[in-house]
Amino acid sequence: MIFNTLVSVLAIAVAASSTPIQPQQLDVITPHITSPVENDIWVPGENRTVTWNTTEIPPAFKNNTGKLVLGYYTTTKDDQGHWQTSENLNNTSPLAQNFVLGDGCANITVPHVPPRSTYIVVLFGDSGNASPQFKIAEK
Repeated sequence: MIFNTLVSVLAIAVAASSTPIQPQQLDVITPHITSPVENDIWVPGENRTVTWNTTEIPPAFKNNTGKLVLGYYTTTKDDQGHWQTSENLNNTSPLAQNFVLGDGCANITVPHVPPRSTYIVVLFGDSGNASPQFKIAEK
């Protein structure tokens, strides 16, 4: 009886291992951010609308929720004298979250942050997509 059970288990294992595994197709969406645009100037405390193109979002993803975070680029020289660019994202304080990606926009309030001209907005949903660089400056 133990022998028959062992043979049955081995037969199932051999059959399962001989069945080819089909790769799963994963859709990755990266909607193009249409606002802010390069050279925009935001002022802390003002209301803004971040927008993105929804035409390439598959219908199955239209109701997924997203998150917007503010980030900025810094450029520094390393020990060998080469310039390095770093992306710095503020994931702990999102500009907006739990909005529907298919809506194509989210309203935010510009946070009080140090002035700089290398800010970006990153849209997370299925994948991240960054806006062009823009400026946040005091009035």
